[in-house]
Amino acid sequence: MYKKKDLLGLKDMAAEEIIGILDHAKGMKEAFVEGRQLNSLSGKCVTTLFYENSTRTRNSFETAARFLGARTMSVAVATSSVQKGESLIDTGKTLDALRTDAIVIRHSMAGAPDLLAANVRASVINAGDGMNEHPTQSLLDLYTMREKFGSIKGLKVVFVGDVKHSRVARSNIWALTKLGAETVVVAPYTLIPKGIEELGCEVLCDIEEALIGANVVMGLRIQRERQKAGLFPSIAEYNAEFGITSERLYGICENAIVMHPGPVNRGVELTSEVADSGNSVINEQVTNGVAVRMAVMDMLVGGR
Repeated sequence: MYKKKDLLGLKDMAAEEIIGILDHAKGMKEAFVEGRQLNSLSGKCVTTLFYENSTRTRNSFETAARFLGARTMSVAVATSSVQKGESLIDTGKTLDALRTDAIVIRHSMAGAPDLLAANVRASVINAGDGMNEHPTQSLLDLYTMREKFGSIKGLKVVFVGDVKHSRVARSNIWALTKLGAETVVVAPYTLIPKGIEELGCEVLCDIEEALIGANVVMGLRIQRERQKAGLFPSIAEYNAEFGITSERLYGICENAIVMHPGPVNRGVELTSEVADSGNSVINEQVTNGVAVRMAVMDMLVGGR
């Protein structure tokens, strides 16, 4: 059972702790799908503090909190005292004074959730920090894989896309390696961070080679704003060389499931045909995200 105050990342989390969260999420998903309100966080308050734009993650956390009976607050950073120069620590202390029990933070700077957690009473949940980690996204990905295959051990998981800027890839590679899966990243050299293989993954630049024997193929969002840096010649050329197409999928690993953390750039990371195919579990990931976040908040705050 996970007994820490905060959830900041998966790099230092034990395999048993990860499995404990996934096990707990199973019951949470049953309640969510059935529309059954739980009240383990009745009287508690969950605040989302997002310094970066988000739709899926913020709404997923707020939905999860409400299903557990918690009150929710959302800090609009663009119109908050942050714009007047208030520090992250002072913002956190203000939320503490408002009797917030959990703060869900997304920040552009790696390590910001750790700094906040060290200075507040509330539990802090990392919803993405810079190019470091996105632990609950990884947990929902793991839950989806385990739901489909029964076990994560022995799976071959291939990440295709902007690995360099992906906190999702980092969290997943750390977690999957702990749970006995094989991980492969494939992208142009300019989108592969130096030393990524030290995390325990194989690095390839040929998507056809990478897909051989794959059980899971995860597209990573090509951040179009990065294209201004000239990291590859064009979107069209990237799609031609690294796009997840039906020809590649069904010709090499026809039984693999297709995942994506969202939002999907159709025609870039994967074609619409693949995104809408029977292999795609992208929408299931969204549902599973609510269940996993319910489990995390219940384990962190529910027992207080």
